Amino acid sequence: MAKLTAQEKIQAVKTYLEGIEGLKTVAESVEVSKAMLQTWIRQYQHHGEDSFKKSYTAYSAEYKLRILNYIKEYGTSIREAAAIFNIPTHSLISSWKKQLETKGVDALISRKRGRPSMKKEETPTPSEGSVEALQVEVERLRMENAYLKKLNALVQSKGKLQSKIKRK
Repeated sequence: MAKLTAQEKIQAVKTYLEGIEGLKTVAESVEVSKAMLQTWIRQYQHHGEDSFKKSYTAYSAEYKLRILNYIKEYGTSIREAAAIFNIPTHSLISSWKKQLETKGVDALISRKRGRPSMKKEETPTPSEGSVEALQVEVERLRMENAYLKKLNALVQSKGKLQSKIKRK
């Protein structure tokens, strides 16, 4: 199943709505399921060609509740509500409904996902020539000295190993 552009979806919907071909024939010609084509048709009927524009939206908890209450109040299906509110997929509404039933209203609140960004801790830089600045400089030099000693020891041990291998 190939991913279709918005224009191809619109053309498929118009072909069906004009009565040129049936639902099954149009669905087979664009290689999608009949249910997907029906979803496109509903979206087109409610929102026109704008319904096929890509939209990446974070929905608020109030908006999610409004959609779920609309489904309850008017008895519409989840697929129909997705078309009416221009939600890209009905499974999104299904997950909201399940979250509401199992975890309550707080579960509908969107939270940031992923790893939090690293925040740099601002440490005050000591002024040049102060006691703190000199202590920082001494500590840095001690670390540098220790590093160079370890490096020298590694180089010497490597040289000893190579000389043992050459003797044999």
